Amino acid sequence: MKMQNIDMLKVMKINHILHQYPYAKDFFYTMGLPVENKQYTIGQYIENIDPILIEDIGVDRKELEQQFYIFMNHMQKIKQGMQLDIQSITILGGKDKAANTEELALQMKPGEIICIVGPTGSGKSRLLADIEWMAQRDTPTQRQVLINGQVPPTEWRFSAEHKLVAQLSQNMNFVMDLNVYDFIKLHAESRMVDNIEEKVSDIICHANRLAGESFHKDTSITSLSGGQSRALMIADTAFLSISPIVLIDEIENAGIDRKKALNLLVKKDKIILMATHDPILALMGDRRIVIKNGGIQKVIETSEVEKSNLKKLEEIDKTLLNYREMLRKGYILNMSI
Repeated sequence: MKMQNIDMLKVMKINHILHQYPYAKDFFYTMGLPVENKQYTIGQYIENIDPILIEDIGVDRKELEQQFYIFMNHMQKIKQGMQLDIQSITILGGKDKAANTEELALQMKPGEIICIVGPTGSGKSRLLADIEWMAQRDTPTQRQVLINGQVPPTEWRFSAEHKLVAQLSQNMNFVMDLNVYDFIKLHAESRMVDNIEEKVSDIICHANRLAGESFHKDTSITSLSGGQSRALMIADTAFLSISPIVLIDEIENAGIDRKKALNLLVKKDKIILMATHDPILALMGDRRIVIKNGGIQKVIETSEVEKSNLKKLEEIDKTLLNYREMLRKGYILNMSI
C-alpha cells in the first residue's frame, strides 16, 4: 500500500476502514482484538486498548499500529494480484509426438469459446497443461505461451494468484458439511470481493437457472445432484474465479442448460476452452482446435454454413430433450416419430 494510502488509513474511522476494506477485520480477529469504538481512528483505537491486552499481545502500541499497516499493505497486494488484466493469451507452436512442427500462433481473447476436439490420448490434456504452466519452450511439446503478447513474469508460473485455468470437471464431489449459501459465501470472502451478499445471491440465482432442478440456499452441498453441483460451480466460476480461462470437460453430460452456461461465462469475459465430442457444442464455439498425435493439427473457424447447421442440430436436440422429459414424467412415447 502506497504512503498516501497509509496516510489515508491513519485518518479514517474504523467503521469506514471495515466498510471499504472488509479483510481488515481479519487483523483484529488474528490479534484477538475486539472491534469496538468504531468511531475511533486506528491510532485512537490502539491508544485506548487495555494495557493488559497489549501485554498479552506482546507488542507495544506503536508496533501494533505498524503491523496493521503492514497487514493492510500485504492484503492489498494480494487483491491487486488477483485482478489479472488479460487481454489475450497466445500459443506459439511447438512439436507433436513425431517432432513435426506446429506452424501456428493461436491467439485467444476474453469472450471467446474455443473447442478442443480429437481422439482420446491425442494430446488435449498436454495442451491445457502448457497453457496453465505458461510454457516457455520447456515442456515436452516445446510450445510457448504469451500473455498480452509478452513473455509472462517468471514468478507468475509459481503464483496461486496468477492461475490461468479454472477447471470444471465432470464429477463434483463435495466433502464440506456446509449449505449452499455458506459454501459460496466462504469462497467470496476468500476472494475479498465487494458486496458479498449480493454476489452470493447472484451466484445461487444463476445456478438455479442452469440446473434442471432448482435448489435452495439452505440445501446442503453434499445433497446436490450432479447437475445441480455442476450448475453451482459454473455460476461460482463466472462470478468469483480470477482465472481468465475456464476449461469445461464433457459438459454434454452435465445435466444443465449448456447454452445458458456458456453465455454466462462469455458475459463474464472468460476465455472458454471446451473439450467435447458433441457436434452441437463444437459448433457453438468460435473456433475449434483439432488435436492429433500430440500436436495441434489445425484450427477451424466456425463457418456460416456450420452455424446454420447448428440451428438444425439444436432443433433435433430440443426434440430429444422433450422426449427425455416425457419419459421421466411417465408418459408413453406411442406417437409416430
